[in-house]
Amino acid sequence: MGSKYTKRYTEEFKRDAIALVDSSGKTVTAVARELGISSESLRGWYRKAKAARGEGTPGELSSAEREELQRLRRENRKQQQTIEILKKATAFFVKENDR
Repeated sequence: MGSKYTKRYTEEFKRDAIALVDSSGKTVTAVARELGISSESLRGWYRKAKAARGEGTPGELSSAEREELQRLRRENRKQQQTIEILKKATAFFVKENDR
């Protein structure tokens, strides 16, 4: 939960600010100062945008890769649960067969 003093910026504003950094040749700090926003906020938006385009630091996942990783982790968790259920069912039926 954010502070009541925290400003919220629209996605359009963020995209425009990032485009301004890319097109102007100015530093993130200079653009942030011109727009009257925190340089750390703009720097974070810029890093996320670069990562989403696949231009981030080596080893950093793009947004598409991050979504795929989350999907694969959910799928893996579901399959692990299925395996556990099947193990229990197998043990149950082996026990019933021995009677």
